Amino acid sequence: MTVGKLKLKPGQEVNANKSDKRVKKGDSEISVTMTCNSSEQELVEHEPKPREEFATADTVVVAVEVLEELTEEEKADRHRLELKIERAFYEAGCALRELRERRLYRSTHRTFEEYCRDRFNYSRDTAYLKIAAAVVYDNIQKFLPTIGRQTPMPTNERQLRDLAKANFEPELQAAAWLQGIEEAGGKVPSGRIIKGIVEQLKDKPLLLASDFCQIGDVFTLTRLEGTERKYNGCWAIAVALKEFSVEVDVHDTTLNVKPENLNKIDSPEVHRQLPQIKKRIKRLRDYGILDRCAYTVLESLGRQTYLTPVEEGLLEWLEKYYGVDS
Repeated sequence: MTVGKLKLKPGQEVNANKSDKRVKKGDSEISVTMTCNSSEQELVEHEPKPREEFATADTVVVAVEVLEELTEEEKADRHRLELKIERAFYEAGCALRELRERRLYRSTHRTFEEYCRDRFNYSRDTAYLKIAAAVVYDNIQKFLPTIGRQTPMPTNERQLRDLAKANFEPELQAAAWLQGIEEAGGKVPSGRIIKGIVEQLKDKPLLLASDFCQIGDVFTLTRLEGTERKYNGCWAIAVALKEFSVEVDVHDTTLNVKPENLNKIDSPEVHRQLPQIKKRIKRLRDYGILDRCAYTVLESLGRQTYLTPVEEGLLEWLEKYYGVDS
């Protein structure tokens, strides 16, 4: 009889002794001590190896995501818990403020700063920023107009940090938050968005859209950035007013811009002509796929506040060609 060691590959089985017991390990290679005679050892040592192609065969794994509907009770619980998470920073700031104002630290510490450092490992700046963020949150709740709509509220301290440092009046803090919501597309704005608004307010106060213009006013666009840069110099017609921004129609889409991006056109003739030009261009674009030359002409007309005889002739020719005569 010979005693030896045999390495088993994943999933491999072996007869370990004369009884019919088997050893199997499906997830990793293991070593087992076994007892066998010389003929059995020879059979094990000369066991044929699996062909390589089986070892290298491709395996496709498909992930299936299964969603499950919540009951009404579960939906209510989820909403309640989410609110707790979102308000955690606010509750912390309020608690710190009360500890400071009532001097509830005085039995163990001489100063509030020492107490925060020893008890919470907060630096002085960290503790006071948390308090300031809670104050800003209160101001937003108090001064933000919410009639007839749900306004997204701050969900973490970072979103309010720059507003807290800026020392704006409460009404202006609420206005800045609302501007952030508009820039975030109706969602909770990031700290980066709020920081940009704070920097802008330090240079130039926010201007209410209703104080700047009314629906139907016409402008040329300026100082647009990013993907909207291509519309600089185009005419625009105000179609909706928000608190601090204006929705305008241009020749091929609708944009949401700030008053600072609009140069007002006071000409009565332009006020009369542009809505008709926009209507004619839209009718052509709604026709369907146009020739590339047609798109070039329409884009050019989107930059003209009035039409020359040649431009009017080109527009009329396109309307006749595509059967959308005005």
